[in-house]
Amino acid sequence: MKILNYGSMNIDNVYAVRHIVTPGETILAGERNVFCGGKGLNQSIATAKAGGEVYHAGVLGEDGGMLLDALHRHGVRTELIKRAPGPSSHTVIQVDENGQNCIIVFAGENMRISGGEQDAMLTSFGSGDVLMMQNELHNSPLMMKKAKAKGLSVVFNPSPINDAIFDYPLDSVDWFLLNEVEGGALTGETEPEKILAGMGRRFPGASVVLTLGSDGAYCMHAGETLFQPAFKVKAVDTTAAGDTFTGYFVAGFSRGEPLPAVLERAARASSIAVSRKGAADSIPTADELA
Repeated sequence: MKILNYGSMNIDNVYAVRHIVTPGETILAGERNVFCGGKGLNQSIATAKAGGEVYHAGVLGEDGGMLLDALHRHGVRTELIKRAPGPSSHTVIQVDENGQNCIIVFAGENMRISGGEQDAMLTSFGSGDVLMMQNELHNSPLMMKKAKAKGLSVVFNPSPINDAIFDYPLDSVDWFLLNEVEGGALTGETEPEKILAGMGRRFPGASVVLTLGSDGAYCMHAGETLFQPAFKVKAVDTTAAGDTFTGYFVAGFSRGEPLPAVLERAARASSIAVSRKGAADSIPTADELA
């Protein structure tokens, strides 16, 4: 089973701060680091590190060489990545002393993908393969429709959550992987159990993984609900926590592994990622989980 990730690739500018800046406030950062990131890139690298056969599709600007190198280095297939003039997507990320973050994204060349280019990206994929998506690339609702029409299973991480989510053909989604903020936006609920129930009513044909950070994760699939506790660690940087969980989860279920084992492995990988600085660089290899 092949996995196609239609996802963003960002140059992350990460600033260590005592607290997240408030409106009208100017603060000094303790340090600045530049990392490879973007939900799409992070999830592709996590999927590859977990042993999945993943192809990344997207667009890089003229400054995106470090992002392409990172994908290559971690075993992600990159032949579906376009290069274009102009800047790649980049972010400004604040990380406070407790490892919590606040992120600003400039989309750059992530917003320049046509329907014809999507058709070319999907050429070698079909029934039995998987499409991973986030809400960060141009024409994403169209890509979801095209992939579903070709028989791919659609895994959707509706992040960042905004009004554009409701332009997607959400009934085409086979798996939602989301956190409580995203789940709340889709259901109007705030409590995990009510979010799961709301997702079940609204999308009865879909399975749902609801991640709750240090409170663990729920998985609702085929009439059964599973709970996976989080592994307790000292958080240094939570930037790639959800992306690591997503990549390990998709790699595991695409191989047909039992869901309890897939959830446990994804949670362990995520706990390692939050104990390190950075996004893509923080994601552990499968050997580190052995």
